[in-house]
Amino acid sequence: TMNPDNCVIVLETLRKATSQNAEQLKPAEQQLKCWETEKWFYSALLSVFSDHSVEVNVRWLAVLYIKNGIERYWRKTATNAIAEDEKKLLRQKMISNFNEPVNQLALQLAVLVSKVARFDCPAEWPELVPTLLQVVRSPEDLPQQRALLVLHHVTKSLASKRLAGDRRVFQELASNIFGFILQLWTNQTEGFLGQMASNQESVGILLEKSYLCLKVLRKLAVHGFKEPGRVPEATMFLTLVFQWMKPMLQCRKSLRCSSHPQLRQICEKYVVLFTKVLHDVLELHPFSYVPFIKPSLECAISLCFTEAGEGLLFERFIVQSLNLIKAIVSCAEYRPCKIPDDTQDPATLEAAQVKMSFFTYSTVTEMCRRLVLHYFLLTEEELATWDNDPEGFASDGGGEAWKFCLRQCTEVLFLTIFHEFRETLAPLLLEMVQGIQPTVDANSISFQAMLNRDAVYTAVGLAAFDLHDDLDFDNWFLHVLIPELKVSDPRYRIVRRRVAWLIGQWVGVKLSPELRPVLYKTLVECLDPSEDLVVRLTA
Repeated sequence: TMNPDNCVIVLETLRKATSQNAEQLKPAEQQLKCWETEKWFYSALLSVFSDHSVEVNVRWLAVLYIKNGIERYWRKTATNAIAEDEKKLLRQKMISNFNEPVNQLALQLAVLVSKVARFDCPAEWPELVPTLLQVVRSPEDLPQQRALLVLHHVTKSLASKRLAGDRRVFQELASNIFGFILQLWTNQTEGFLGQMASNQESVGILLEKSYLCLKVLRKLAVHGFKEPGRVPEATMFLTLVFQWMKPMLQCRKSLRCSSHPQLRQICEKYVVLFTKVLHDVLELHPFSYVPFIKPSLECAISLCFTEAGEGLLFERFIVQSLNLIKAIVSCAEYRPCKIPDDTQDPATLEAAQVKMSFFTYSTVTEMCRRLVLHYFLLTEEELATWDNDPEGFASDGGGEAWKFCLRQCTEVLFLTIFHEFRETLAPLLLEMVQGIQPTVDANSISFQAMLNRDAVYTAVGLAAFDLHDDLDFDNWFLHVLIPELKVSDPRYRIVRRRVAWLIGQWVGVKLSPELRPVLYKTLVECLDPSEDLVVRLTA
């Protein structure tokens, strides 16, 4: 049987289990499997893991065995459950090492602690959070960073517990530590932004620590308060998110890919995390978010729809920002009843008022124009995919793709604002359609004009239901769209494919039955083997 001093034999067996020699490897794996239910096995594994002089791949295997053991045998009700005295020893050991030199192993340790915390915190492990906060106060960079990493995983794990008692425990945790972490985050971020201006070499650890604080604050703010809007520190946190959004984007821009790829990547994750904080509060606490509707719209629209964002943006951030605009426009809590009554929440009326005063005629029309003539344009990358993987290009990403992909995200935002501001935008879109000259000769049309045509037709297809009464589709189909499909120039495939798609969008909305034969005849011609594959697949 095992005892707490069995480290040597466990270490030797782990070494054999990481060997390339099958004769050593197989028996070692079987031996480790036999020990899974032995008392003190996990303590021996943790001792091996905690010894920094042991080879990294051996320590890695040790931590994987501990992780599996916690999942299977930590619950008191589990068969072959880990004994209480061993658990106590494991808990103590897990939070006595904050100098782990290897990043991936530090992450694994943080995950271990969070798994145990989910079972045992706070009842069986009251000292966990105080110990972490004590190390977070450390003047040394490495222990402070490691303790923040563990705190992040612990808060993430505890925030995901949904029972009423667990939520009360998490709210108590939030009220106890939020102010301290907010102050720490403020200091780290100000330190980072200050040093970025003078010396980019030593900012890495400051940025990492600031990023971990932000991750902790996100979970605390979103899941730790019933109404964050009534907690001054939580509203202060959201105010700082807006204050630091642009400086962080500028830092990312100033960090060159070639010299600081890792720092630049953390900066990208950082600003995306800002947008996730805003999304979460809006989704789970819409009334607390009302004071932040205007700054959200100002920030997202100035960055994504004006020159203010030039050189600062990257795709993931644009997607998150556009989805934030969409979420505000379509938020059910921000829509007053058609017939005003006394039961209406005053915050709903305030939110509706903020939205109305923000979305002026010029703002809405400029957004629509830019969505169509900037974001809807096919990119070089998409055209390359068209050539290299036509089937992949032709299958549009349905489902949840709008949450992650720029094209689908811009289309969903366009639909949302078009539906909301139909009276303003329908005439504008019809004007754009009329601005497209009929194609007399494909050779005379520039490539840019083709891309613009594709974009406008995309908008008309997406808005089919909202344009039902404004567009004489039969007439347009006969005199514009069918001639478009007959232009056989290979370059014109972009427009032919879009027209085939557009007809598909409108056919169930508004097309006279007597025009069906013409429609079928035209689409059958698009299926000719000489036609481009994407056009055929669309038709």
